[in-house]
Amino acid sequence: MHINLNAIDFRHGKTDTRVFENTSYRIDGPGFNALFGPSGVGKTTLAKIIAGKADHNSRFSGSIDKEGISVILYTYNLERLPNWYSIEEHFRAVCPASAKKLLNELTEISGLKPVINSRFSRLSLGQQNRANLIRYLIQDFDVLIMDESLANVDEITKQKIILKIKSAFPDKIFLYISHNVVEVAKFCKEILVIRRPERLPQIKKVSGFDFAGEREPGQGRLEHIMLEIMNAS
Repeated sequence: MHINLNAIDFRHGKTDTRVFENTSYRIDGPGFNALFGPSGVGKTTLAKIIAGKADHNSRFSGSIDKEGISVILYTYNLERLPNWYSIEEHFRAVCPASAKKLLNELTEISGLKPVINSRFSRLSLGQQNRANLIRYLIQDFDVLIMDESLANVDEITKQKIILKIKSAFPDKIFLYISHNVVEVAKFCKEILVIRRPERLPQIKKVSGFDFAGEREPGQGRLEHIMLEIMNAS
């Protein structure tokens, strides 16, 4: 299971702004990986290219090989759900029978049980992001791209959700976009640091701690990984 980016070139259609130039990289799975870099560097653009959701007005060349991968889902911060259904009704609409136990566990861990019968607009931003993420997790996928999907969520709840994802989906690829360097250093197997086209290579890999709930990383080890990430960016 892997995703191969082969000589990717990408320019935005309206501005002709160059985002990626002759960029190649291989993402091996399964595992929890991060896309990291400063705002505007192309993290969301790369995620959408991988998911097949890039802007059709943009200029794109290169190829993407996806071995052992059939379904790629993409979820993002502030994605909206129709407001005429409750959260439970939204879950029920996409949840296969085989995922009902997982749905209950995710709802409990994410702290959404008390608001399960509320409409989407009644939730806080953090609750909305958690509800939307769960809606994707209970569907069938090989790769799930989480674009700031846990923004506005407190650190304790965020850790519970990430650890549950890692234990429940050991055979899936996750691409996690976040600006929190501590978070990506601690939880991710690989951090793909995205850099501007004038810096080569444009994607640089840093190995993360890949915390899965057993042994907390020492402060020195975590600081070393964070320093590597910041230097790479």
